[in-house]
Amino acid sequence: MSLENKEIKEEKAINKMSLLIVAVIILVLAIGGAIYYILQQQTQMDEIVQAYDLDKETLEDEFNELSLQYEGYKFDIGNDSLMSKLSTEQSKVQRLQEELRTIKSTNKVRIAELKKELSTLRKIMRNFVVQIDSLNTANHQLREEKKQVERKYRQATSNASKLKKETEKLNERVTMASKLNATAINVKAVTGRGKVAKRISKIDQLVIDFRIAKNITAEVGDKEVYVRIMKPDDDILLKSRANVFAYENGEINYSLKRNIVYDGEDLPVTMYWKVEEYLSTGNYRVDIFIDGNRIGKKVFELAK
Repeated sequence: MSLENKEIKEEKAINKMSLLIVAVIILVLAIGGAIYYILQQQTQMDEIVQAYDLDKETLEDEFNELSLQYEGYKFDIGNDSLMSKLSTEQSKVQRLQEELRTIKSTNKVRIAELKKELSTLRKIMRNFVVQIDSLNTANHQLREEKKQVERKYRQATSNASKLKKETEKLNERVTMASKLNATAINVKAVTGRGKVAKRISKIDQLVIDFRIAKNITAEVGDKEVYVRIMKPDDDILLKSRANVFAYENGEINYSLKRNIVYDGEDLPVTMYWKVEEYLSTGNYRVDIFIDGNRIGKKVFELAK
């Protein structure tokens, strides 16, 4: 082989090697570009997925916040109808929350739909807030009105109680003022001839004189006068144990009874006790009663 041919072959080999190197370099650059492009695409995809995830998490937080608002307003409602509506809407929020947790963040269509539903639910919530505020305002007014009514009632009750006490006191005064009074009470022991008995064994009658004082406030008309004569041993002089009259929610015995007609003016009364029993010496007492009231008493002594 000539030197010229040898040089030509070496030159061709060099050219082939150069082309091969260039091709390898181009291939490496192409592969590197492809790898860079793929990495860029993957990074963008990761960023998009992260954005979707963040969007979903934000939406979940908003649903959760709305659900908590529904729960919180339940404590401010005293209206059963409004409470039922509120519970229905809260259940819808919770159902959408559960759905949101199960879907993928890349499901942009459904997430967009859930955003719209959230917006609608917020509007409904605002409407509830208006109703609740209106209801609370009305309830506050009612509570204030109730307090005013209760204050007026307590005041009226207090006034009525005071008026009742004043009336009772007035009635007591009227009752006391209208109560009859026996004055000038005198007891005289006489013989069968009507003379004053000087010895207890000679007493035939006890003559009881008194006057019913004038009282323009007392009720006039027929009245029963009862007299009790109490012996020194605190026993009562009686003709019969059946002789009783009403006194202080009970019945007690009387010695003498007489009907009078009282006209409000001073009225003298005389009553007689026929002595048919043994009389001992000592202090006796006469009690006089009219209209269930004791109107006078007198202590007298019988000596030997």
